[in-house]
Amino acid sequence: MSVEAPPSTLLIDHLPPSDLPLRHVWSECLGAGRANEALRVDWQDQFREAVRVLGARHVRFHGVFHDDMFVYRASNGGGFGPPTPLAEPVYTYAYVDKVFDAILDAGARPFVELGFMPRELARDTETLFWWKAHGSPPTDMGAWVELVTTTVRHWIDRYGLDEVRRWPFEVWNEPNLVPHFWTGTRSEYFALYEATARALKAIDPGLRVGGPSSSVFVADARYDGEYHDKSVEAATAESDDPDALPWKPVWINELIAFCAERDLPLDFLSTHLYPTDFAFDTQGVGRPISRNRDATRDDLLHLRELLAASPFPDAEVHVTEWSTSPSSRDHMHDTLFAATYITRAFLQCQDLADSIAYWTFTDVFEEGGGGIGPFHGGFGFVNEQGLHKPTFHAMAMLNRLGRRILAQHEHGVLTATADGGVAGVFFNYPDSMGDRSVGSATSYAAARRHLGEGPARRVAHTVSGLRPGAEYRVELLDWEHGNVAEEWHRRGEPLNLSRRDVAELAAVADGLDRRTLAVADDGVLTIDLELPAWAVASISPAPTTR
Repeated sequence: MSVEAPPSTLLIDHLPPSDLPLRHVWSECLGAGRANEALRVDWQDQFREAVRVLGARHVRFHGVFHDDMFVYRASNGGGFGPPTPLAEPVYTYAYVDKVFDAILDAGARPFVELGFMPRELARDTETLFWWKAHGSPPTDMGAWVELVTTTVRHWIDRYGLDEVRRWPFEVWNEPNLVPHFWTGTRSEYFALYEATARALKAIDPGLRVGGPSSSVFVADARYDGEYHDKSVEAATAESDDPDALPWKPVWINELIAFCAERDLPLDFLSTHLYPTDFAFDTQGVGRPISRNRDATRDDLLHLRELLAASPFPDAEVHVTEWSTSPSSRDHMHDTLFAATYITRAFLQCQDLADSIAYWTFTDVFEEGGGGIGPFHGGFGFVNEQGLHKPTFHAMAMLNRLGRRILAQHEHGVLTATADGGVAGVFFNYPDSMGDRSVGSATSYAAARRHLGEGPARRVAHTVSGLRPGAEYRVELLDWEHGNVAEEWHRRGEPLNLSRRDVAELAAVADGLDRRTLAVADDGVLTIDLELPAWAVASISPAPTTR
């Protein structure tokens, strides 16, 4: 194994910290599948852990108005025979209250995505996912406004206006994906946005509203019209160098112009920045495209420039879905490689957005039904058995960072903590990868393809001005430590785990390489770490015991 020469030693001899902030964009919001899944005990257990260990402050999910939450009731089902029509619609919140209570009781808040359409209010009959989400415009915009208004007033009555003012309200999810998430036109989505935004501000001007929650940047004009035009995607699908293409946001410019023209509020822009695309070639065959490792940063820089020159320069930017790919059957999500990728991207983009919501915190996620097997490529930081994937540990390391930057470079960051100490995260995204992202994989065996990348990297820093004798915890996540899906692979990839399997795999999942460093008598902490390829390391003040 070859080792790079260490970087120049960095002497940091000033505390309190500098004026460079570190924004914890990774923990401002996490994604989840749909509201009904949050009624499950395991979902709630895993979410409490995400708040406690990962620092999650908001959670966003689909389907708050979906039929399985029983909010909008135009009929009363009796079990046998047809449902009885009601004279007027009623609104019931027993299920929604349980979900929102659990989120708030855990110490976080909802990032409210307003959708999908209740079946009895949906204009169109097409549905999405096995749980039959209606991506339809309403039959009656006034009825939709009443649904939104009544629901938000219910939340204000239950939780208080000051609390609800702290919840972002996002209008719909990926409406540009016609006819999947939205069966109408772009103009019809804008009409929905206008009606919803005006309804929210009529309740209270302090409520925050935004959109368009559009999916990925694209490099062509497929979403420039009222409908998705697949005929213009071929050049993207067949490009030899996708990174040379002019990637651009979807419906962002158009929504900004619409809101400015109509004097509508736009408190934040929301979009999804998966570093991928799926475009159709001249034969109508869809081709997956993997962009370069810096695609998320490049897209956010472009979005910031666009926003600065717009009529809404102070609008927040929320990436309400982000991951290495948008597939819940991508085995790369279970790997060490994904942990290193997201660590690098989060640190690279920390000053470019107000939140970047990883999609999702848990494998309790049923868009395609339940996953097959314990490691099926689900998005989650934890699998359905609660086993911590490498991405969980990477997020925990990021959460231990301070809020002020002492030093940042290509391979990590050192920060000042609130108690006068330091915390750092370092990683080895291998040089042999060049500008490639980790991509996706249809099996765990295929996801192991990056195993031979390298070389190792040495990270060396000294920090002065610390309390002599103070102890620091060092944690190392690498191929041999904390790599639970690899251990599952070594065991033959069992489809159904016994209780003993789960206990043994849990020990592997949490078996990071841990050691302790102490500050020398002169107040200097010497950090000298050798990171194997794909390793992620953390240094932070050691927990005190009483």
